[in-house]
Amino acid sequence: MSLPLVVFDLDGTLVDTAPDLVASLNHAVTQAGIEPVTYADLTHLVGHGARAMIERTFALRGRTIAEEELTWQMKEFVDFYHGSMPGESLPYPGLIEALDRLQDAGLKLAVCTNKPEMLAKRLLEGLGLLGRFAAISGGDTFTVRKPHADHLLSTVSNAGGMAERAVMVGDSLNDVLVARNASVPSIVVPFGYSDVPIESLLPDRIIGHFDELTPDLVETVLSRKPK
Repeated sequence: MSLPLVVFDLDGTLVDTAPDLVASLNHAVTQAGIEPVTYADLTHLVGHGARAMIERTFALRGRTIAEEELTWQMKEFVDFYHGSMPGESLPYPGLIEALDRLQDAGLKLAVCTNKPEMLAKRLLEGLGLLGRFAAISGGDTFTVRKPHADHLLSTVSNAGGMAERAVMVGDSLNDVLVARNASVPSIVVPFGYSDVPIESLLPDRIIGHFDELTPDLVETVLSRKPK
């Protein structure tokens, strides 16, 4: 039997990126005369992409945004975010030790995120994590993105894994749905950017800290049929 492949979401799962996402957002919107926002204003949108954050920020301030304005706002956001990486973004507590445990046991690792691939790789490189992963796929790597099953299945394939021996680790509905759609079991963490209680997402397993992510746990989850 082949060794498992553990596929991770990025924002809110591997790395706490909220401070830099909000800083990049405010860099963009203030140039359009929009008052800055805080993470508390957008907690449910962090991790859903720059477009959603920009549109929501304009709406919060009673402004609509035309497509042409959104285009340059997106460029300002991406340029600032890319240029400031890794900024204040940090891996979550216990992550590095968890990755060490999995890799020492021979498990492969991959990343499946809706963040653009270029930004995902730049962030992971800045944090010294890039070489850990056999494949990194972003929201623009394929023609589909989470929660479409093919985003996860193609990531698994690119990493040299098999879907029946893969586990998805994430923090939000998209992660649970992509796993379910791909018939892959899911492990969810509670410290990310979900806008609903993670228990309501019905993942196959919830872990409160990366100390709990072990090769034995991965095998246990794989032994159960995904919900």
